[in-house]
Amino acid sequence: MIPQPTPTLPEELLLLALDPVRGKPFCRNRFLEYAMAGAVLAELELQGRITGQGGRFQVANPLDPPDPVLAGVLRSLPAPGKGGGSSGESAKRWVRHAGRQVEGLYLDALVERGVLRRETHRFLGLLPYHRHPVVAKDLAALARTRFDAAERAGFPDPRSRSLAALVSAAGLSRSIGTGRGSRSAMRHLVHDHWPAHAVLRNIRQDKANQSGGGG
Repeated sequence: MIPQPTPTLPEELLLLALDPVRGKPFCRNRFLEYAMAGAVLAELELQGRITGQGGRFQVANPLDPPDPVLAGVLRSLPAPGKGGGSSGESAKRWVRHAGRQVEGLYLDALVERGVLRRETHRFLGLLPYHRHPVVAKDLAALARTRFDAAERAGFPDPRSRSLAALVSAAGLSRSIGTGRGSRSAMRHLVHDHWPAHAVLRNIRQDKANQSGGGG
C-alpha cells in the first residue's frame, strides 16, 4: 500500500466516526457533516490559516496549506479584510452550510487514496445511498490508538483537545468507548473550542426543530 500522509483533523475524525466494517457513521450523518466542517476550521486554525473568536472567524494567512482539500476550502473563504464584515464569518452558519460538501470532499479523497471503499446501496430498492467501509484498517486502528493515548494523558496538546471537543460535540464519545470522566472533560472542551461549539449549536438547533422547539 502507498504510504499515507499524516492525517489532518478531518481525516482523523472520519476514521474515528465510521464503523470500519459497515462503513456507517456511529452518529447521525448530518451531525457528522457538521463535525467535519468544524474539523476543517479547527485544522485551519491550528495551521495558523484562520483565527476565531466569539463564534466568528476570519482568514489570517491565505497561503495554500499542503492538504488539497483544506486548500480548496481556504480559497473559498473571503480573503483578509473582505466579506463577512470586520468581525469575520459566522462559524455556526458556515458549519451548517458547508458540512455536507466538506464531508463529501473528504470521503472522495479517502476513497481515491484507498483508505475507504465506497459501496452503493438502495433504500427500499429505489433511493441510492453510500456506505464507506475502511480498507486501510491499520490507519483506522492508529487513529483509535492515538485518541486512546491522548485520552489517558488528559488530551495534553491543542490538536488532541480540538479532536476531543469535536468528538464530543458530534455525540461520538460513547461510541468510541471513552470513560465517564473523559466524556465530562470532553464536554467542557467543547465550550473552549469555537469550531466544536459551532458544531454543537447546529446539532442542538436540529434537535430543537425535530422536537418542535423552534429554530
